[in-house]
Amino acid sequence: MNFDPFIIVKRPIVTEKSTATQERDAYTFLVDMRANKIEIARAIEKIFRVKVEKVRTQIRKGKPRRVRFSWGKQPDWKRAVVTLEHGQKIELS
Repeated sequence: MNFDPFIIVKRPIVTEKSTATQERDAYTFLVDMRANKIEIARAIEKIFRVKVEKVRTQIRKGKPRRVRFSWGKQPDWKRAVVTLEHGQKIELS
């Protein structure tokens, strides 16, 4: 995969649960489906200038939704939970 950090990391996921994990230096991001853990770690380090300790990924299935008179489906997406080294922080505001 061509290494462009802004293609790999699409946006941060800011929910109540992900905000609670920030106290433990863990941040959640929406990432490209084809990206692996090493590429995600390098992209986060390059964008935010921090040191990544570990990356956990999850592939989330899209939910079925009603579209007019038939059923459709939202796309599948990949989430990465990135744990930073102790003392590192990312400002997401």
